[in-house]
Amino acid sequence: MLALLHTSPVHIPVFDALRDTGRPSLELRHLVHGELLARAMAEGPQSVAPAVEEVLAGAVAEGATAVLCTCSTIGQVAEACAPRLGVPVLRVDRPMAAAAAQHRRIVVVAAVRSTLEPTAALIREEAAGRDIDLSTRLVDGAWERFEAGDQDGYLDAVAGALDEVRGADVIVLAQASMADAAGRTSNHVPVLSSPGTGFRAAAVAAGV
Repeated sequence: MLALLHTSPVHIPVFDALRDTGRPSLELRHLVHGELLARAMAEGPQSVAPAVEEVLAGAVAEGATAVLCTCSTIGQVAEACAPRLGVPVLRVDRPMAAAAAQHRRIVVVAAVRSTLEPTAALIREEAAGRDIDLSTRLVDGAWERFEAGDQDGYLDAVAGALDEVRGADVIVLAQASMADAAGRTSNHVPVLSSPGTGFRAAAVAAGV
């Protein structure tokens, strides 16, 4: 069983669809804890470390053989729990970051400010000292639309920000919820999102 830690229920159908099309035999357990992101945004990701570990430990006790954290803001905190939990704990954006780190000029786009630095730090880690030119962009007003349930408005706002990116070899969508914006931009720069590659890595970790 693969447990998925989400901070919004919008991710559930996305990962169910990925399972259905690529790993139909894999059992998923969705854990939705929006309060973790709210607190991490207000007080920093480390403020939720004990709560994240408690949630994940409960999932492991109920049979999870691997865990995927779909929230980029708390991904590092979740990943750090792995040695104590005894199962693989993956952050959904690591495979995406590894792909981005193969390029030099990288632009990270996020709707939540607290996601920018964790994503940038992960890309630098994956770059392993290679010379990269990394910049970040926050999409003003997008997260308010997401919280209001305006998914189209949210994705259009993100796509508008992507349209404005210049001088990049690759654009990174810092949050899993932004993935569908890649199909709405007119920019020809490659856009990377995390759900597909992150899920495939987690499925392998879960033994499927």
